[in-house]
Amino acid sequence: QVQLVESGGGLVQPGGSLRLSCAASGFTFSSYVMNWYRQAPGKEREMVARITSAAGGSTDYADSVKGRFTISRDNAKNTVYLQMNILKPEDTAVYYCNARRQRLTGTIVNYWGQGTQVTVSS
Repeated sequence: QVQLVESGGGLVQPGGSLRLSCAASGFTFSSYVMNWYRQAPGKEREMVARITSAAGGSTDYADSVKGRFTISRDNAKNTVYLQMNILKPEDTAVYYCNARRQRLTGTIVNYWGQGTQVTVSS
């Protein structure tokens, strides 16, 4: 059974930090690109950060979080992290972990976590 379980969300003041974790099970974690998405009330879900499957994988970030957020992965622990620094009220959203892989047939496989709430407020 595939599971992606996020943790680490909560309430933080502007300028503060949080570290999100996503523990994966039920699939070959090291073969998947891992992504963090977020969705704020009334807005579409947007990609925040991405890390490729290779050890020391390359990363990509949304412009709004570059220089503040860092994505990393530990393939030995089947876990992906999102370190969020200098948080702003506009970072308030539900954050979702996503695992994606394209099979040789071209089929895209997507797995999603249940989400964790991040609220940035004074």
